[in-house]
Amino acid sequence: MRLADLDYALPPELVAQEPPAARTDARLLVLDRNSDARRHARIIDLPELLRAGDVLVLNDTRVIPARVHGRRPSGGRLELLLVRPLEREAEWEVLVRGTPRPGESVHLVDGHGEWIAPLQGGTWRVKLVVDGPVLVWLERVGEVPLPPYVARPSGPTVHDRERYQTVYAAAPGAVAAPTAGLHFTPALLAAVAAAGVELRTLTLHVGPGTFQPIRTDTVAEHVMAPERYVVSEETAERLNDARAAGRRIVAVGTTTVRALEAAGHDGRLRAGAGEARLFIGPGHRFRMVDALLTNFHLPRSPLLALVAAFAGWDTIRAAYDDAVRRRYRFYSFGDAMLIT
Repeated sequence: MRLADLDYALPPELVAQEPPAARTDARLLVLDRNSDARRHARIIDLPELLRAGDVLVLNDTRVIPARVHGRRPSGGRLELLLVRPLEREAEWEVLVRGTPRPGESVHLVDGHGEWIAPLQGGTWRVKLVVDGPVLVWLERVGEVPLPPYVARPSGPTVHDRERYQTVYAAAPGAVAAPTAGLHFTPALLAAVAAAGVELRTLTLHVGPGTFQPIRTDTVAEHVMAPERYVVSEETAERLNDARAAGRRIVAVGTTTVRALEAAGHDGRLRAGAGEARLFIGPGHRFRMVDALLTNFHLPRSPLLALVAAFAGWDTIRAAYDDAVRRRYRFYSFGDAMLIT
């Protein structure tokens, strides 16, 4: 597949700028990837759309307020996105908007940093000297790292900090939300469980690899930046038992798919920590996922390539065109699709 083929027309007004009034107000396009049949429902209908015996797998990563503003000694402004801690204490990998220089300082709120060196993939290594642990400092001075297509002229709000986070977020470390999970409430999760669906979690800390665009001429040439994941012994055991019994594994979000396919590349899910480097595009053979709940994704993006691999690009393109005609809301704060 050429990158130019992984495209579709989207009117700008369909890009959701705000979450729905309630998390469960989202619409849901239900797509059968075998028959191409589509029907239109709502997220609140999910307990009736899943099967008793299914295992619903959720990514419990927690978004950190990873965006901070700084200044160079000359006064020039810099914007930092703290991606992940590195092996040395207080050293982080960051994406930076501006022009850092090795050895130069960056002035931050309640602290400063020192640029050490550029890293592969366009990020930098920076040493932070701040008041207290970095994660605690970020909670005090950082901003919610909303996607660039969500316009906030005055910056993210307190409301964004709550709504750009799943209700089951537990492990801090993501710089973007696993957005398919934003639709769930404790009540909806309880209703899903009451319908006979087993709930399991894993952790994949969403990093730049998830949201950076594909820039190669062909989709298969794209290289994903690694993202850290953890699969517990209990989750691995329960999912392996479910597969052996012929029960469906339903992934909530593309990040959950990447963790499952990386940790279960041979068809058996392995417990433990690792880095998901797998790029999933057309031609990928799925070994751990049978159904997928996901939002609608950007053209020419790794996430759209994954969904195209799961259901076939022609099927997905027709479903997206249908969603546009029916005025679904797109992207992080938008509506959802259940691919069975």
